[in-house]
Amino acid sequence: MNIITYNVNGLRSALSKGLLDWVAQVQPDVLCLQEIKAGRDALNVAGFADLGYHAYLHPAEKPGYSGVATFSKVKPNNVAVGCGTADYDSEGRVLRLDFDDFSVLNTYMPSGTSGPERQAFKVEWLHFFRRYVRELQVAGVPPLIIGGDFNCCQTDIDLHNPKANQQSPGFTPEERQWFRDFLADGFTDSFRHHHGDAIAHYSWWTYRAGARARNVGWRLDHLLVDKQLEPRILEAGLLPDAVHSDHCPAFVVL
Repeated sequence: MNIITYNVNGLRSALSKGLLDWVAQVQPDVLCLQEIKAGRDALNVAGFADLGYHAYLHPAEKPGYSGVATFSKVKPNNVAVGCGTADYDSEGRVLRLDFDDFSVLNTYMPSGTSGPERQAFKVEWLHFFRRYVRELQVAGVPPLIIGGDFNCCQTDIDLHNPKANQQSPGFTPEERQWFRDFLADGFTDSFRHHHGDAIAHYSWWTYRAGARARNVGWRLDHLLVDKQLEPRILEAGLLPDAVHSDHCPAFVVL
């Protein structure tokens, strides 16, 4: 079971850059996309259906903004669109697919980079999301695999220049503490589980100053796996050669 998460920074844009050909080559069993940026016209996902995928979309109400989509070769037992909170559901931030013995929760977390107000919104979201996931665990939802653009780094080795970014959105002390607490609730960072303290592995690079070519990036995209599923992790990593976006995909194989 190969599960991939990928912030495509606009699904139409990524499709124009060969995303479907890449999906046909890689053949993920479950593909979680973030920042699909649906417009006023519905997104055309027929190409994914042609490849054998069931498609589930949760676009934001605002055109050209946010939104998530999940594509699965196996039809899920249940699909939960949104998290039940209007402020977050209007931005298309959560989509969950339940299978027999695990669930895939696709999430696109706020970035907080546009100013203090959005950073405050992001911090509120983070604490909400932790409570929301705890409630799912208590409610008996199958063990979760949470994939998405978290817009957060955990430790100094997850970004190129940690000293200069101690107070930057995505690496503030509060966000780092949140990540530690979230993992302590019973989740494994599949990338670190497989790669230990390996450095210079990033999933996002600014378009400015040739950052991707110089590998000046951040590891913002994660696949967190319920501790119950940890023994089933065979492989995990990043796919930096996929260039349909300013992000690259992350994957885990169970």
